[in-house]
Amino acid sequence: MKQDTLEGRAKTKNGVKRLCFSAVCILLEAAFIIAMITKLNQYAEIINLITRLLAGVLVLKLYASDQTSSMKMPWVILILVFPILGVGLYLLIGLNGGTRKMRERYDQIDRELLPLLPNDSECRETLGRKIPKAGNISDYIQKNASYPVYQNTDVIYYDEAVKGLEAQLADLAKAEKFIFMEYHAIEDAQAWHKIQRVLEDRVKAGVEVRVFYDDMGSIGFINTDFIKKMENVGIHCRVFNPFTPGLNVFLNNRDHRKITVIDGKVGFTGGYNLANEYFNFTHPYGQWKDTGIRLEGEAVRSLTVTFLEMWNAVSDKDKNDSDFTGFLVHTDYQAKQAGFIQPYADSPMDHEQVGEEVYISMVNKAEKYCWFMTPYLIITDEMSHALCLAAKRGVDVRIITPGIPDKKMIYNITRSFYHGLVKHGVRIYEWTPGFCHAKMSVADDCMATCGTINLDYRSLYHHFENGCFMADCQAVLDIRNDLAATMDECREVTEQYSTGRSAYLRLGQLFMRLFAGLL
Repeated sequence: MKQDTLEGRAKTKNGVKRLCFSAVCILLEAAFIIAMITKLNQYAEIINLITRLLAGVLVLKLYASDQTSSMKMPWVILILVFPILGVGLYLLIGLNGGTRKMRERYDQIDRELLPLLPNDSECRETLGRKIPKAGNISDYIQKNASYPVYQNTDVIYYDEAVKGLEAQLADLAKAEKFIFMEYHAIEDAQAWHKIQRVLEDRVKAGVEVRVFYDDMGSIGFINTDFIKKMENVGIHCRVFNPFTPGLNVFLNNRDHRKITVIDGKVGFTGGYNLANEYFNFTHPYGQWKDTGIRLEGEAVRSLTVTFLEMWNAVSDKDKNDSDFTGFLVHTDYQAKQAGFIQPYADSPMDHEQVGEEVYISMVNKAEKYCWFMTPYLIITDEMSHALCLAAKRGVDVRIITPGIPDKKMIYNITRSFYHGLVKHGVRIYEWTPGFCHAKMSVADDCMATCGTINLDYRSLYHHFENGCFMADCQAVLDIRNDLAATMDECREVTEQYSTGRSAYLRLGQLFMRLFAGLL
């Protein structure tokens, strides 16, 4: 396994070099701008005054904004203590939501696509009568993200990513019209090669195949000629927000979604990317825990719309779809299950934190228990308050995090949140076999989520994400059972962090915690 890992990394060294080169260039450009402003401030009093006025305006703007205090305070402190550095960094990466031109593209595509989703008022009324608390959350998603709830959809839950991969390969081989695949990370290695062989076969059969990936997420996994390789075998390929030298104000926003759509009838989503480590073909961080779901039926329409949004909005240089109806097909599928399925997407373009609000709503509505699994735990005051309040009113609140980290600095910040949670009754578990990358929640045996949304600032505020809210279906119980089984493999650290002695943070950790939202 170690040899496979080294070979895989050797194949992608060009991507790593490009990442390092681009990062160095951006740092040098930022340093040059800050040095230039500093020099001007030293020799021109008017420039110094303007800089301080600008810093004051930014602080007032941040203070008056409707952002959570956890997001505002690091910027306010940085700008007040180091005005030049703070103003420079805020203008570089703090303006979340991209450029006006980018937002306009997404708004235009959404105005065309979202009305093509079905009216779900009858379905939501049925859910509201049957499970009122799940109905409330479904109402929120529809009203604020525009994604409807469906029945007539079968859901299969996979407690291991490799099970999802094998199911995807089988369904991909049956594609007749089109295949859409959107992933944060693709590695040009064993797992992807299995998929690519099937895609090439489907292309030869006349199937339209589209692949879309995030450049930052994949930069350590693939070479720069990946798109050319795909196009040469008939696979249409686009990249989200290429990571290049330059002061890119959209750099802070990445595509973290994971979606596969086959003929508009079958769809997959979950936590795993298309890289070897997600399927335990390699083991860089011990065992890898990831999960996913397969949808078949009417709810796949929402996954199709989510893919088409990103494919058509990402660049104004590409030729986009003029007609979406060919992909939003009517299905005569008759589901065996009667549950409620609601795929949804979250975008930094609209300033509505759908992913976080769904999680908070589930915690607030829970009466017996609410459990989470997340690779990172870097949460806002609002999320922390919801978790602690639920625990104090007697709800069994548990969070599973990794036992072996993939990023040690982020892991230290994750652990810094333990004490504030456990002292109010939240229970924390660390999965000892390795790294758990799954992003799930389940409450009261009646509702659950599975998707791409971590419990961290970057996922909740900066990234394009997607999830699936499920109620009154077998997948909810399957997720509950999997989380319970996973806890049996964990070490519970609740008592260890309850007094604060083990949660004592060095000054460097406190500093990182303060600026966790900027990482």
